[in-house]
Amino acid sequence: MIQLKLCMVGAFAVGKSSLVQRYVQSIFSEKYHTTVGVKIDKKDVALGAAKVRLMIWDLAGEDCFSALRPTFMRGAAGYLLVADGTRAHTLDAALDLSRQIEAAQGPLPFALVLNKEDLLDEWQIVTPHIDALERRGVRLFRCSAKSGAGVQAMFEHFALGSLKGRAS
Repeated sequence: MIQLKLCMVGAFAVGKSSLVQRYVQSIFSEKYHTTVGVKIDKKDVALGAAKVRLMIWDLAGEDCFSALRPTFMRGAAGYLLVADGTRAHTLDAALDLSRQIEAAQGPLPFALVLNKEDLLDEWQIVTPHIDALERRGVRLFRCSAKSGAGVQAMFEHFALGSLKGRAS
């Protein structure tokens, strides 16, 4: 079995833990729990012909643990950069985190995850901004931890791409 370490990064309260919980346990809770440091979950999946154990590292948002983030990122096949579609400033924070990770670790595969697709009428991240990111080559997923829309596909498409990246 192949092990892939994927890290979840993003600002405080964008839904990183909820996305992981939805994917790993197929549940969603309205109760908010702050991640302290890092929480590690695993899920075994078949990706094509490969059996893969995804080790998902859910890193705390922007807080006192930010200085430890480079240590947590070591050995990662890539990371999912999460922003909350209903709060535009979380996209700026996510992109800044990506720059920090690249400065500390060098280039790693990543995808931008816009969470809370179930609340599209409340989104502050506008389509032209999303389109501009995609034109720059940023891989982007829209999903909802609450409804589950796009969550499984997001994790598995990203993991499959990371797996292919390891083979080359």
